[in-house]
Order: sequence, then C-alpha cells, then structure tokens
Amino acid sequence: MADQTKILNAERQDWMGLLARAPESALMTLWDRYETHPSFEWLRSPEIGGVMVRGRAGGTGDRFNLGEMTVTRCSLMLQDGTVGHGYVQGRSKPKAEVAALIDALMQTPAAGTVHDQVIAPLKEQMEADKTGRASKAAATKVEFFTMVRGED
Repeated sequence: MADQTKILNAERQDWMGLLARAPESALMTLWDRYETHPSFEWLRSPEIGGVMVRGRAGGTGDRFNLGEMTVTRCSLMLQDGTVGHGYVQGRSKPKAEVAALIDALMQTPAAGTVHDQVIAPLKEQMEADKTGRASKAAATKVEFFTMVRGED
C-alpha cells in the first residue's frame, strides 16, 4: 500500500510539474480539444502571488535565494468530490484553472483519456521544443584547443 502511494505521488508530481511549466497556448489548445469539461466548485479561486526560488551552488552545495517568481494557484472540487490543485508559473488564472481540472481528472477513472488527449501530447511537444533548443545551442558550440609551439 505504501509503495503504491509513493508511485501515485511520483506520477502526480510529474503531471503537475508538466502542467506548471507548459506554455499556456499549448495547454489551452489541448484542453479545448478534450471531449468533456466537468463542472466544479471552487475551494480556492485563482490567486496570483510570488514564491522564492532557491538554488544550490554547484547543484549540491549551499542553498541560496535566487530570486522571486510569480505563480498563480487555485484549488477546486469536482462534483464527485475529487480535489484538484493548480500551481502554474506566471499570472494566468485560466491556465491555473485548467491545471487544477486536469489534476482532479487524473485522479478519476477518466485519467487514461486525459493522459492520452492532454498529458502525453503536451509532454511530447515540450520534449520536442527542448530538443530543438538544445540542437540550436549545440550549433553555436565553439571548440577551443591549444597548439603546441615547437619552442624548447
């Protein structure tokens, strides 16, 4: 039971992280294509705020405050009682609402359909964008070398 909970938590972290980072236009386009938009009740309507982003020197060293980032969050409950949360980068209340709806739906029997129609295509698109940026950056890579001068 505990192992199953850990797996579900890890999966939920994956889809919530994906929704938080996703470009708004891509997420909204996929959501508009989704077959049914469920009705819900707000537990916390979308609100805009800031969070402190922390970093680590060298990835493993001492922590330091990198700066603040704007986020929008909300919580809602579907008619069946399933609760969904949305935390997204930026100031988009509609994106936070859609993220919360998707989070809630991913905890219901509709999860397979939501995954196939929204999560998987969004993940593929974001990975393709990342690969494109990496190849563009690789094209500008400069190799430095030192020639040995024959002086003794």
